Amino acid sequence: MDLPIVDLDAFLRDPTSGAARAECEKAARALVTYGALVLHDARVAEDDNATFLDLLEDYFALPPETLRRDERPDLGFQVGVTLENTEKPKCAVDEPCLDVISRLAPAERPLDISAHSPDPKCRFFWSMAGAEKPPYATRFPALNAENVVPDDVTVKDRWTPVMQKWGTSMKSAVSGLAEMAAVGLGLPASTFTDAGRYGPHLLAPTASDLVKYGKNDTILAGFHTDLNFFTIHGRSRYPGLRAVLHHFAVHEVVVNQQTLDTIEKRKQAFPDRPLVRISSTLFWHLSSDFDLAPIPALLDQAKALRAEQFNLGRDEGEEVVYEPMKVGEQVQNELKHIALMA
Repeated sequence: MDLPIVDLDAFLRDPTSGAARAECEKAARALVTYGALVLHDARVAEDDNATFLDLLEDYFALPPETLRRDERPDLGFQVGVTLENTEKPKCAVDEPCLDVISRLAPAERPLDISAHSPDPKCRFFWSMAGAEKPPYATRFPALNAENVVPDDVTVKDRWTPVMQKWGTSMKSAVSGLAEMAAVGLGLPASTFTDAGRYGPHLLAPTASDLVKYGKNDTILAGFHTDLNFFTIHGRSRYPGLRAVLHHFAVHEVVVNQQTLDTIEKRKQAFPDRPLVRISSTLFWHLSSDFDLAPIPALLDQAKALRAEQFNLGRDEGEEVVYEPMKVGEQVQNELKHIALMA
């Protein structure tokens, strides 16, 4: 199915217009119904995405011993590189996620999560936190660490300007969506952006070696949900992202026939380029020290929607209780689930 396309440009032109209001309501409906949407932002240049993908392909083509210099396991891998076979897919061990899987139609279920194996993908985290620092000392310094700049001569000079340029485009787009979603849900426009003012937003590309792992039905990223507030993706050069119908927040990345066809085309067109699938990804976070708790008005809406679904005979599973906690506590709990933090 095609996801709703939300026009951020209408909101940026005049957030008080009827057209902007309609787009905000569309955004909110899409997030409630699917957990995902397609965002149109005319400010974003595809050439910047291409430059970003080139840089990351070059970086992840470097020898493992070179990449390993950029690991920061003591910081939960929240900056720098995470090498393959480190991060575990959350849904392999998470009961609520397994419950979602059990209620899916067979055609919608993930290929396999029974092995509980770590993902063969690599990742790099580059902080896109703003220059403005919070007026308090964070309780979560590991989640707000300074960036790691690779020192290899083939990428070092390009690294920071390219990462910052593409990261800024992604962050600006998703920040606009955060305002639109708030308006569409009947909240003040700044509700979510205020909560994310000091968020440790992360430009978070993944990398999969398609020479090593480019076989049909290879799981590059196991079935999972993301742990942050919003995730935004630019175009990858290789297909493979697979999401659950009506539950797009749950997804996996798998080598399929389209991936294989693209590999062959890239080999012919760009024989000297590395065969690495890079995801163009940014994680938009709420501030680590922000107090998480359900917003009363949205809690009432959620309960009403759940009752409506029940009356229609649709199984929503067990009702989830969201205990109050700091955002940083929630993030650390999730990192333990996926083997990035002890």
